[in-house]
Amino acid sequence: MIPSLLPGRPHFDLVGGELCVEGLPLATLAREYGTPLFVYSKAAMLEALAAYQRGFAGRKARICYAMKANSSLGVLQVFARAGCGFDIVSEGELERALAAGAAPGDIIFSGVGKTRAEMQRALRVGIGCFNVESEAELEVLSAVATAEGKTAPVSLRVNPNVDPKTHPYISTGLKGNKFGVAHERALQTYRRAAALPGLRVVGIDCHIGSQITAEEPYLDAMDRVLDLVEAVEAAGIPLPHIDFGGGLGINYNGDEPPKADALWGELFAKIDARGFGDRQFMIEPGRSLVGNAGVCLTEVLYLKPGEQKNFCIVDAAMNDLPRPAMYQAFHAIVPVREGSGEAIRYDVVGPVCESGDWIGHDRMLCVQSGDLLAVMSAGAYCMSMASNYNSRGRAAEVLVDGGQVRLIRERESAADQMRGERLLP
Repeated sequence: MIPSLLPGRPHFDLVGGELCVEGLPLATLAREYGTPLFVYSKAAMLEALAAYQRGFAGRKARICYAMKANSSLGVLQVFARAGCGFDIVSEGELERALAAGAAPGDIIFSGVGKTRAEMQRALRVGIGCFNVESEAELEVLSAVATAEGKTAPVSLRVNPNVDPKTHPYISTGLKGNKFGVAHERALQTYRRAAALPGLRVVGIDCHIGSQITAEEPYLDAMDRVLDLVEAVEAAGIPLPHIDFGGGLGINYNGDEPPKADALWGELFAKIDARGFGDRQFMIEPGRSLVGNAGVCLTEVLYLKPGEQKNFCIVDAAMNDLPRPAMYQAFHAIVPVREGSGEAIRYDVVGPVCESGDWIGHDRMLCVQSGDLLAVMSAGAYCMSMASNYNSRGRAAEVLVDGGQVRLIRERESAADQMRGERLLP
């Protein structure tokens, strides 16, 4: 049963009836570190990164990891040491990137709601670029930069109105989305950016969504971006770099997204044909670098039969794995050890006091109380979105690197959660 659920998840394999990561039994990690437990494969992360590096071979390019997908310091260090820059969306992410060893000039600041304090901090450390998402933001950034005696390098995030054919909550490039400057107003906004004090236009940015599994949205968006580059430069405003965002999907449930190197081969064919092949390029992959490099281990607490449904109650919950409750997202759920007997249909649910606290519906499982399950494809948008709902501590995290296991986040205690709070006198 397990092998059929593992395609697209390199370095997670069934060995002698046990699910392993880089050859190490996951059950061993659960015994040592407890559950719920997030386990990441360094080799899987670097293998995913290598596909982008092949696609960008021979080009002037920078790969900036979109750290909102997973911002744990140990994960960030893997990418920093592999030569990546970082795409951030908050001051907290800026501080994490710096703590992990990122060079400030390799950091791009995206996001629709940057505060003045965030702009000020980013200017003071000398980040590489602000991806500006509105005309109002341009005005504020200009004022902050001028007051600081700095010049802010800016790129406009343009909304190309291209349908990425993904979940509406993670679509970012349509007219109805909050992100970016409308395609029709881009030239006017670039003119304003070029005229404002304290700003220096350095490029153009586009990001159309997340978990994209088809090539066509990328090809369509690229055409629209290159059309804008021509129009903006015809107006006398050079655009030294083109930032094409991220969004490439992964295999959650038989999904077949294009390979990163193959996709960029097609995109560069279009870019070269239009005469832009010598530009500086940037991309901001997130999920596709970490999603299938991680699993969440969880213990079966109780099996609860019912007239309409059978419930498999586990110790992981919606605060650990928010994607199913938030997006109705699918994660493969597999036993860490192969069981014997007849599989039964269960809803896999957590202990949180919400009917929306589910991990998977209608899963055929052969399990008993005390067994371990692995929630697959949990490397992206799980720990980074985790919460303390029901005053539950966030899970521990470990990074596996060949024969070595590194604890990269301790399990959160009740004292950790209450540290910043104060009792009334």
